[in-house]
Amino acid sequence: MTDINLLLRDNIKKLIPYASARDEFSGTARIFLDANENSLGSPITPSYNRYPDPLQIKIKERLTEIKGVLPKHIFLGNGSDECIDLLYRAFCNPGRDNVIIHTPTYGMYEVSAHIHDIEVRRAALTEDFQLDLESMEKQIDEHTKIIWICSPNNPTGNSLNRQDVEVIMNNFEGLVVIDEAYINFSRQQSFIRELTEYPNLVVLQTLSKAWGLAGLRVGMAFASDLIIGVMNKIKPPYNIGQATQEIVLKALEGTTRVNEMIKEIVQMRNELAEKISRLSSVMNVYPSDANFLLVKIVRARNIYEDLLSKGIVVRDRSSAPGCSDCLRITVGTKEQNEQLLNILSQY
Repeated sequence: MTDINLLLRDNIKKLIPYASARDEFSGTARIFLDANENSLGSPITPSYNRYPDPLQIKIKERLTEIKGVLPKHIFLGNGSDECIDLLYRAFCNPGRDNVIIHTPTYGMYEVSAHIHDIEVRRAALTEDFQLDLESMEKQIDEHTKIIWICSPNNPTGNSLNRQDVEVIMNNFEGLVVIDEAYINFSRQQSFIRELTEYPNLVVLQTLSKAWGLAGLRVGMAFASDLIIGVMNKIKPPYNIGQATQEIVLKALEGTTRVNEMIKEIVQMRNELAEKISRLSSVMNVYPSDANFLLVKIVRARNIYEDLLSKGIVVRDRSSAPGCSDCLRITVGTKEQNEQLLNILSQY
């Protein structure tokens, strides 16, 4: 059984967190004179002169109803990127520790590691974009603190074999972080239900994809209460603004609409994959459990630039390991998908 306290940086163990005015007081009051706010209000309506709830309790209570996870196991960040950054701050010693990523994968794991002077060790995925457990095992030493796993994976779109992930969870003593940003578009079950079995497990999700709230920047981390407590300890006091919290609460009442959008996107994804695969310039459309497709296509860079000249922006992922001549294409609206297909059919 992993002892999370043994993984924590010594300075984080000793850290006395900043206590904001809203940390010291909770509940209701008639007059607030504790936080040096502007008591006269704001130049807009509604007024945002008061600091927001630093722990976003109402949102977490609503997420408990949706996810089946108690608030003490939920952290909300300014996007998943803040969750990633805080895990490095809490558990990885600069210049000493290392983390393992599989490649290709989401780029912020590596960028954030470099910001914190943490060594990144890479284990290439197999030809069918699955984990190479032997390669990953060879990378582990006594200074390996985190293994990052993205499933469904970005940019490949596929879900990683669950049994392989479980092997890592059962044998690695550091943190296992599973990024499920695209889980809503997959039939794969979330690893959230495994939290009670693995104290070193962290599951990341987001409101940016299926919930359509990318502009609000709200990411979620689910973990043991000890890990969540550490993240709350070192985060900025008010990392989620009041307006954002209000909009998120309203959006979380729209589960029926979100489920309808997920179903529609998955249907369009499958139709788009089938139609793109027929094109003579396309070498492969990789299986996807996300809201995008990875497409191997002749002269990918030229096609990317030509699409751009016609006002259509996709991602050229040709430089990513194992993704030569590949474009990553997000599923658009029905009309947008048709416009894309009309142009691609000309090559």
